[in-house]
Amino acid sequence: MTINDGTDHVRITHREEILHIQMNRPEKKNALTRAMYQTMADAILGADKEDAIRLVLLTGTADCFTSGNDLADFMSAGNDKGGQFHNPFLPVISRAEKPIVAIVSGFAIGIGTTMLLHCDLVYAGAKARFQLPFVNLGLCPELASTLLLPRLIGHQKAAELLLLGEAFDAQTAREFGLVNAVFPEEELFDAALRKARQLAAQPPASVRLTKTLMKRPIEAAVSKAIDEERAYFTELLKSPAAAEAFQAFVERRKPDFSHF
Repeated sequence: MTINDGTDHVRITHREEILHIQMNRPEKKNALTRAMYQTMADAILGADKEDAIRLVLLTGTADCFTSGNDLADFMSAGNDKGGQFHNPFLPVISRAEKPIVAIVSGFAIGIGTTMLLHCDLVYAGAKARFQLPFVNLGLCPELASTLLLPRLIGHQKAAELLLLGEAFDAQTAREFGLVNAVFPEEELFDAALRKARQLAAQPPASVRLTKTLMKRPIEAAVSKAIDEERAYFTELLKSPAAAEAFQAFVERRKPDFSHF
């Protein structure tokens, strides 16, 4: 069974007890719009309520997982709502009851990397590249990454990734514990799908309870971090530094933050 969001930018397929959510906007490097976020959030919420679904599989296209937010759509949302933009995907993926397996091929930028902190199994292609360029854009990180990333890799390494915003490769992501395994691109999907099917064959009640127990100790802290980051993110969107960063992006030049 295949369901689309009306724009075909998110493809949702239910097969073999797996709900497959594919970000499918290759002409824009799978940049995420409000409609795409809402479709993915609804799909994950629906999966949690459907007994026939054992897990969610999250993918992009062959050459890109996602390049992050669609900046034009994102800025439009802020202008339409006085700078306020509630992204429904953030709390939903952080609270998902059923396991989420991600397959990362190509670029995973911004939320393309931070969402992986909320997935249960992550597999990457050898050519995958990750980046957290929030500060580079005059913003702050989101999706509780300021809490979860230091817990995963330590303060100094997290500071390097978040403050400098430099890209890193799949092998580094594996060493950090951000991904479970790295496969050659031509083997990636099949290898990851085997792991997903293995997980889907496990006792579902035990899987869900185990996931819940693992996440429970910091559940409240994650929720609080998501809300705090969103509030600061919203304020920073209106800052001169963010305006300069976005204008520089459009003009394909290096931003100048010397006056801020």
